Amino acid sequence: MSMLAILGAGGHGKVVADCAELQGWETVHFYDDAWPDRVTTEHWPIQGDGRHLIRNLRHYGGVFVAIGDNRRRCSWLQALAAQGAPIVSLIHPAAMVSRYAELGTGTLAVAGCIVNAFARCGEGGIINTGATVGHDCLLGQGVHVAPGANLAGQVVVGAHTWIGIGAKVIQCVTIGKEVFIGAGATVIGSVRDGETVVGTPARPLRDTSDANGGELPPTLAASAT
Repeated sequence: MSMLAILGAGGHGKVVADCAELQGWETVHFYDDAWPDRVTTEHWPIQGDGRHLIRNLRHYGGVFVAIGDNRRRCSWLQALAAQGAPIVSLIHPAAMVSRYAELGTGTLAVAGCIVNAFARCGEGGIINTGATVGHDCLLGQGVHVAPGANLAGQVVVGAHTWIGIGAKVIQCVTIGKEVFIGAGATVIGSVRDGETVVGTPARPLRDTSDANGGELPPTLAASAT
């Protein structure tokens, strides 16, 4: 493996870079909207912003989007893929991913996580430190299973949902899209689209249909010129 470009130079990006190097990527470059005010993150160089990445795609053997916001991450993945970017997934050597599981393009599986047999994770997902995804789970695009969260078997999770730190979801539950599950929550029943649920057992707190909003990628036709 040669050069990997990472879009997003925050804390999550550092985890991604560490995982990439352990997978054998020899050189890691960052791209971030904080450039040119920031030119490094730790010892890794920041080469430019997202538009610079688009113009330099030909130099990279792989591209990974390390943006924490679920919707923005997926939007950038789709935009970069449309430009022919070689999007990759990254699996930490200390992650345990069943050979029968499926991880979508642009997914990160962090150290200590477990993805069991016949689980399917959509593109742009994050299975974070020590998280578990049980057998036959179905996760939509851009789902983040935070550190220490546990999904039992046959759980269905909609796109862009956030499963908070240490949360637990019992078997065969369906969770909608754009959902936020609070830290330590115990989910024992279905959750509707856009809800925030907290507590044990988890109960709705407020609507979050716009919680993952924010600026989406710029129009790429101009930026690619």
